[in-house]
Order: sequence, then structure tokens, then C-alpha cells
Amino acid sequence: MRREPRIIPIGPGDLARTVAMHRRCSAQTLWSRYHRAMADPRTYLPALLSRPGSVHLAARGATGCILAVGHLMPDHTAAEVALLVEDSWQGRGLGTRLLQHLGEHARAGGWTTIYGLFLAGDGRIDAMLRHAPVPVQRREEGGAVTASVSAHDLMAHPSTPGR
Repeated sequence: MRREPRIIPIGPGDLARTVAMHRRCSAQTLWSRYHRAMADPRTYLPALLSRPGSVHLAARGATGCILAVGHLMPDHTAAEVALLVEDSWQGRGLGTRLLQHLGEHARAGGWTTIYGLFLAGDGRIDAMLRHAPVPVQRREEGGAVTASVSAHDLMAHPSTPGR
């Protein structure tokens, strides 16, 4: 029987595995996540993983490798979500599972809205949002799109098996 990747909390102690996952991502995947070319992940991930008040989750495979990461970063009454799924694991529901778990954390933290930023014209994210099981509000401004959802709506949607 194949074991599904597990969703686990991560932090600064998981830097090496998180860096390794970033290095397995294509330039296009990293561009889609960060909206610019990125330097060595060891230069920016320590600050991200130790950001106060944030929640960091990962999908960990059976071998212990991190396959995807999700971050929930407080921003007043809302929280920004950022996801990165390794190329070979895209399209398998890991991002959706991470988003559901982050939605649970957002709701528990009192945030009513979760939002994410993506570049206009990013067909992969656009397609994912069109098929989202919850209402997504979109606002485009200056080549970037802000997509927001209610934390309650995310929690109300049935979770994917194998959490």
C-alpha cells in the first residue's frame, strides 16, 4: 500500500530539507512562487521559516523528503498564504491539502480571510482557482492578482483523504 505524503509543521530546524526541495524546483516554478529570480535558497529561507507569528507546513514523503511547503503569514486581520510544490509532485493535490491545513490554522488564529498573490497570466494558478471548491475573490492590479478566500469556506470544504 502506497503511503500518502503527510502534512507536518516545519521551522528553522527543517532548513536543509526545505532548501533541497527548492533546489529540485524548476526556475518557472520558483518564478511562479516568488515572482522574481531567486538567489540561493539558503539566503532567504531562514528568515521565512523563522518569521514571528507565521505557520509553516510541509508535505513530507515516505522517505522524509519535503515535497511541498505552505506558509501562512499574518497581515492584520487577514493572512497571506504562499505555496510551493516540487515540479514532479504538482497536480497531485498537495497544494490543496496544504491550503486546507493552513485554512484551519488561519481560522484558529482568528484570521477571517486568506489571500495569495500571483502573476497575471499564470495559467497553472488560474486553472487551479477556476476549479477551487470555494468562492475565490480576485483583484488584478499592475500585473499581479490577489486571490482571497474566507477561512471559514476553506474549513467547510471536505478534506482530502490521507491527511
